[in-house]
Amino acid sequence: MIFYPLSLKGAYRIELEPKADLRGSFVRTLCIEELNRNEISFNVIQSSVSHNIKKGTLRGLHYQLDPYSEKKIVYCIKGRIYDVIVDLRSTSPTKGQWFAAELSAQHKNGFFIPEGFAHGFQTLCDDCEVLYLISAPYSPEAARGIHWNDPTLAIPWPLNETIIADRDQQFPLLNDEK
Repeated sequence: MIFYPLSLKGAYRIELEPKADLRGSFVRTLCIEELNRNEISFNVIQSSVSHNIKKGTLRGLHYQLDPYSEKKIVYCIKGRIYDVIVDLRSTSPTKGQWFAAELSAQHKNGFFIPEGFAHGFQTLCDDCEVLYLISAPYSPEAARGIHWNDPTLAIPWPLNETIIADRDQQFPLLNDEK
C-alpha cells in the first residue's frame, strides 16, 4: 500500500501493490502497520459493499455526525467510479473544498477519508462495486448529506445522466447544513 497525501489535510490516495503470478494476483487492501507508518489511526468497525447496476448511478454526498463520524477507506473493486470527498471540518483551512479522482478495479486505487468529510461517487460503467472499510457503525439518526449538485461546490460530475435516490436528492446545500 502506498499513501499519497491529498490537498485536503488528512486525506490520502492509496495505490495498492498487487503481486501477480501464473495463478492471478493477490493484493492487501488493509494493513494497520502501513497506516501507522503514515500516522493514520484506523480501526475497522464495519465493512460494506455497494453494488451499482447502471452507469451514471450517483451516491452521496454522505457523512455521519459525532459520535458516529466515520473514517473510511474506499476502493472500487469492480468497474470504475468518479469518487468525491468534501472537507466539512469547521476548523479546517480547506473547509468546503473537495477532491475527486477516478477509482477503478483495474488501477487498484482508493481513498483514505478522515472524519469530518462527506463522500460520494458516480459510476462510470454498468455493474460497479465499491468496498468501504469504516471506523464507526452506521447510525440512521446520525446520517446526513450535502446535495450532490450544490452550486457552491460546483463538482463537475462526469455524466449528465444520473440515477439518484430520493433521499440524496433531498439533502441540503452546504451552506444550509446545520
